[in-house]
Amino acid sequence: MKPVLIAAFLFALVNSWACKASTPSHLETAIMTRAKRDFLVGDKSAKDPVAATADNIASGKEAFSHYCVACHGMDGQNTGVPFAERMSPPVPSLASPHVQAYSDGQLKWIIDNGLSPSGMPASKGILSEDEIWSIVLFLRHLPPAGSLGEPPMYAGDCQPNQEASGGN
Repeated sequence: MKPVLIAAFLFALVNSWACKASTPSHLETAIMTRAKRDFLVGDKSAKDPVAATADNIASGKEAFSHYCVACHGMDGQNTGVPFAERMSPPVPSLASPHVQAYSDGQLKWIIDNGLSPSGMPASKGILSEDEIWSIVLFLRHLPPAGSLGEPPMYAGDCQPNQEASGGN
C-alpha cells in the first residue's frame, strides 16, 4: 500500500471520528469510497448464488421492502425518504455508480455487517442468507427512480395499529 494512500486514509478516519454532523467533503468521500472498496469491505470474490429470474428479483424486492425502505426508499434511490440527504454521510442511492461498483459479495458483506461510518446497520442474524442474496439481486435490477412511490411510513399511508392503540 502506498504511504500517501495510508496517510490520506488515516486522516479521513481520524477526521470522521471528530464530533461533527456536517456533510463530508469531496476529499473525505473519495478517500472513504476508495478505502471501503479496496480494504474495508470484504468478500469481494463471492458470487451471488441466486439466479437472476423474475421470481428471484421479486423475492429480493419483497425482502428489501421489509428491511431497507426506511432509509433507501421503495426503489433503492431514496425516493420519499425525508432525511436521506441530511445524514452524515448522506444515504446513497443504491443505483449510483459507486454502489453498483461493489461486487455482489461486497454488497452481501455490507448487508451482513453494516457499514461504518454510516447509518447502515448489520443484518447478520436478522436476514437469512437467501434473503440477503435476493436483495443483492434486486439491487442489480432496481426500478427507475420514483417509479414505486415513497415508503408508506413517509407518505401518511400507514394505519395505526388498532390493538396497540386500544381500538377495536
